[in-house]
Amino acid sequence: MVDLKGLLEQKAAIEKQIAEAQRSARADAVAKVRAMMLEYGLTAADLTAKSSSSPRGGAGKKVAAKYRNSATGETWSGRGLQPKWLKAAVSSGASLGDFAI
Repeated sequence: MVDLKGLLEQKAAIEKQIAEAQRSARADAVAKVRAMMLEYGLTAADLTAKSSSSPRGGAGKKVAAKYRNSATGETWSGRGLQPKWLKAAVSSGASLGDFAI
């Protein structure tokens, strides 16, 4: 039968091994990053600088409205699906140009 003291000693030994493995893995990662920085001539500032070419390509920026409903003041930028008010007006015979700003 294994006693509590023996289990706690095993736990401490395993935790020590885990900590050493983490330190080793971290040191390896740092060495790889440093080697790549030297290879490509990068600095720490290059790693923290914001890139002007974001993967989203400027998504989420506000766009000026191109069409306005004069009765309600609702607007549409011309991007995405047409709003219901504009669809209804166009299907009633109005032209898209009637709502241009």
